[in-house]
Amino acid sequence: MGGLVAASSPAAAAVFAEADAALGEPLSRLAWDGPSDELDLTVNAQPALLATSIAFLRALEERRAAAGQPLLAPAFAGGHSMGQYSAFVAAGVLSLGDGLLLVRERGRLMQAAGEGSPGAMAAIIGLPDERLPDLVAAGSAHGTFGIANRNSPGQVVVSGVRPAVEAAAAAARGLGAKRALVLPVSVAAHSPLMASAAAGMRTILAGVAFQDPHVRLLANADARPLTTGEACRAELVDHLTTGVDWIAAVDAMRAAGVTRFVEVGSGRVLSGLIRRIAPDAEIVPLDDPAAPGGLADPDPAADG
Repeated sequence: MGGLVAASSPAAAAVFAEADAALGEPLSRLAWDGPSDELDLTVNAQPALLATSIAFLRALEERRAAAGQPLLAPAFAGGHSMGQYSAFVAAGVLSLGDGLLLVRERGRLMQAAGEGSPGAMAAIIGLPDERLPDLVAAGSAHGTFGIANRNSPGQVVVSGVRPAVEAAAAAARGLGAKRALVLPVSVAAHSPLMASAAAGMRTILAGVAFQDPHVRLLANADARPLTTGEACRAELVDHLTTGVDWIAAVDAMRAAGVTRFVEVGSGRVLSGLIRRIAPDAEIVPLDDPAAPGGLADPDPAADG
């Protein structure tokens, strides 16, 4: 993850070196070489995702500067769940070092909250949006329950206590869903069961410097604008216990005139979601193993 771009870009390699120094361990080697079961641990995966995203961004900036091209001027920086930290670093709200340490603490606190208040999550595929209230009612009848991620039309993830999640998954097909899959996790992310993690993050974040963003940002839960460092600080507490409405975020960007989305980081998951939300949008995932240095080239004539 990120190894190809780091091998071809000094700027990307410098990001991983800074990550290693900030965390006091060779995160870069784990990201590039695994083993995957260790990389998949939340406390490792989240810093690795952040470092890789910023490495791709710095590599793109480096390439454009070397070619005498202006840096891209994004209308928004948008992040999905933990991706908010990547967006905040990209927008100048957080330093890379602080962001890395924070996501590691976030992962640790979420895991601890899951051990203290075990929960569950389920992916619901193909459920019509108008039946979401019925799904929430079916789950909530059995305890704490809610929509954790509204990822794209017909794709949501639910979260809460296990009986509620299992009841909702059982009811989903009768409500019109094509598939309902209880996930193999015990952490009920983006639900009130993360209250202890949110309290812990509030304490940790109080000692971290937050700057006002130089790129527009949107809150995960409702796509409201985040215009100050203090609003961003509150966002990183709130989004642990509230859902991520990625559809609302993409719709808000589209309403503001965005026609082109560049996915910055490892993989193409967000590109797929955006394609389902906005089929007519131009979407460029930077992660392209077939491109020179593993880095795709967004349209050099565009700057949005």
